[in-house]
Amino acid sequence: MNALIHGEIIEEYPNDYPYPSCLVLGLSPAGKHLHIVCGMSENTLWLITAYYPNPDEWSGDFSVRKEKTT
Repeated sequence: MNALIHGEIIEEYPNDYPYPSCLVLGLSPAGKHLHIVCGMSENTLWLITAYYPNPDEWSGDFSVRKEKTT
């Protein structure tokens, strides 16, 4: 809950179905960076998933995706 209250939206997905969603960056109770995907209907916040971001895929502060190298 703390991660959502004090976190920040780092990506928005307005065209997601069935509701727009977003990616929130927050901290776990242990102080680790945490990503939470939430869907938002008119009166409800849907918690879709939460995960610890992979440092190979995210910037040092876990707020920006690294570009994929192929």
